[in-house]
Amino acid sequence: MIEGVHVKQLKVIADERGRLMEILRADDAFFEGFGQVYMTTAYPGVVKGWHYHKKQSDNMAVVRGMMKIVLYDGRGDSPTRGEINAFFAGEHNPILIHIPPYVHHGFKCISPDEAIVVNTPTEVYRYEEPDEFRVDPHVNDIPYDWDRKDG
Repeated sequence: MIEGVHVKQLKVIADERGRLMEILRADDAFFEGFGQVYMTTAYPGVVKGWHYHKKQSDNMAVVRGMMKIVLYDGRGDSPTRGEINAFFAGEHNPILIHIPPYVHHGFKCISPDEAIVVNTPTEVYRYEEPDEFRVDPHVNDIPYDWDRKDG
């Protein structure tokens, strides 16, 4: 596992009224702070990535559909430099992924319908000076291919 990344198995509580799932709590061991909560989506087969942050950590959970969330540690001083982690997150595997600063990340919708990610980053989005640095999803130095891996 990439240094600083945490994965929390989420518990779904269901009854005849519906279901409830806690995603992130202030008493989670990796909780750093609250910036905002937002949702983002991807259509089937679409890749959104790569990007990283210099200040903020992300806390991502897929609440509808399935996503392949991939992380790459390009940090020069990290003991896990060069490591890649891929997670299959969503309805069939409810997890929260905590992503520290400078870890590249992206996701691909692998379900037949649009997938929804809820993110609770540690910082608010600053429109004038975003803490978001993008890298092309397919043409880059990251040793990862977003194509489906059968087998």
